[in-house]
Amino acid sequence: MNAADLRTVLYVDDEPDIREVVLMSLGLAENLAVHSCDCGEQALQVIPRIKPDLVLLDVMMPGMDGPSTLQRMRADPELSQIPVIFMTAKAMPQEVARFRELGAVAVIAKPFDPMQLAKQVFAVWEELHV
Repeated sequence: MNAADLRTVLYVDDEPDIREVVLMSLGLAENLAVHSCDCGEQALQVIPRIKPDLVLLDVMMPGMDGPSTLQRMRADPELSQIPVIFMTAKAMPQEVARFRELGAVAVIAKPFDPMQLAKQVFAVWEELHV
């Protein structure tokens, strides 16, 4: 597999402005369908339907936060193998280590560079499929 195999991404964030930036940023990547949700509960309903290759997940959200959403995904055999990247301002080394222990494949720090986001996401995808 290579980066060309990444076809569908789901971005989950409660901030509409950040969702818009991510959708525009990743939307520039060729042949990549980008979907978004505004909360963990909605993501858990949408994921089985759209079957994303990768989920980008905000950490701090009202209701079900990112770590809780990831735990629910890992507990569901249908969703457990989908790679998750956390996108968060909480990107200190000890926080990143905790997120990786929970099962995240990577962490992208906020604020992020919209012009570099797709490159970062594809780099993580390629690392997973080397």
